[in-house]
Amino acid sequence: MSVQVSTLSNGLRIITDRMESVETVALGAWVNAGTRNETAEVNGISHLLEHMAFKGTARRSAQQIAEDMDNVGGHLNAYTSRDHTAYFAKVLKEDTTLAVDIIADILLNSTMDAEELEREKHVIVQEISQVNDTPDDIIFDKFQAKAYPDQPMGWPVLGSEELVRSVTSQRLKSYLNEHYAAEHTILAASGNIQHDRFVADVERCFCSYKPKAKISSVSSKYAGGEHREARELEQVHLVLGFPGVAYDDLDFYNISALSVLMGEGMSSRLFQEIREKRGLAYSVFSSTQSFSDTGLFTIYTGTAPDELPKLMPVLCEEIRKSAGSITPEETKRAKAQIKSSLLMSLESPSSRCSARARQLVVYGRPLTTDEVIERVEAIDTAAIRATAARIFAGTPTMAAIGPLDKLAPLSEIQQKLQ
Repeated sequence: MSVQVSTLSNGLRIITDRMESVETVALGAWVNAGTRNETAEVNGISHLLEHMAFKGTARRSAQQIAEDMDNVGGHLNAYTSRDHTAYFAKVLKEDTTLAVDIIADILLNSTMDAEELEREKHVIVQEISQVNDTPDDIIFDKFQAKAYPDQPMGWPVLGSEELVRSVTSQRLKSYLNEHYAAEHTILAASGNIQHDRFVADVERCFCSYKPKAKISSVSSKYAGGEHREARELEQVHLVLGFPGVAYDDLDFYNISALSVLMGEGMSSRLFQEIREKRGLAYSVFSSTQSFSDTGLFTIYTGTAPDELPKLMPVLCEEIRKSAGSITPEETKRAKAQIKSSLLMSLESPSSRCSARARQLVVYGRPLTTDEVIERVEAIDTAAIRATAARIFAGTPTMAAIGPLDKLAPLSEIQQKLQ
């Protein structure tokens, strides 16, 4: 089997997925600490910590970290989500040991230098400003805040300018010490990798990684609601959404198929009805997000303000009729798209690496390709219809930014959905 799993004595889990046909290795550390593990006083600290990990360690300056990776033609990056933070690299197979060493160094030995912190705060404040100036980006943060009000799942990953500026070097170190530990971390690698050699590298570099942490998170509670923000823009940016499913929900693959046939791709219902047949919007699509204990189904569209009175009834009608009108042909097409996306991703070491890490988090074990395909094949029309009925019966959430004079209130839109 190409996939192997090992657990070190300190609780750190390691998973590798060997691809003999490639010359590269994608690897990374997935830490079970994200926005949902923060308190209101330090919202944004997970993202700030991710940035600061690259700003110098006891062994390397920030420039040396960059140069060590560039010298071998590798790539090093990271991201923060609401559920976790990931630090990952892609290198030639002979440079795997170096990449493991660098990732261990930035996680275990970062200095959180006060001067570097002040500079990086300024960078993140600019990032926040850039997102706020991009309505089709910030609209999803506004939507999330209304879907999950007054709780960590609804807070922005970037935090606010005020909170970011208030974080001290000592607070960063404390947060890292409280939340980063071996039992909450997965080291994953995919590509031309030797499992035993990778385990030896990880064991050597992460030997000082403490076993346990005081990590805690708040259970999420979807509420729904409406956010309206009037701006002088050429278009209205709107997200309409519903409570979705968690990763381990039995409807996980059904909701994926529902999203595909509703608004993913040129043959989808929303694209055909709203853009192709009526020309009411340039952009319209659906998507689904799953977390450890909750999920979301969302539909985004951007349209001219004058088109809103025409577009919203069409959108509501497509949602309302979905549970009873999904056809076997649409089901077959959605399954084909999910399978092709899955199989194409297997050709990418980076995609396989992140997928293996996620499987270990969600299921506690890797899934075989045949096992995943079997779950996709089990999708049928009745199951998608039932999932649509379940999802669209939930309380809606709506967020809109732009000229909103012609946008009906959520209560009126909700009536059209029934």
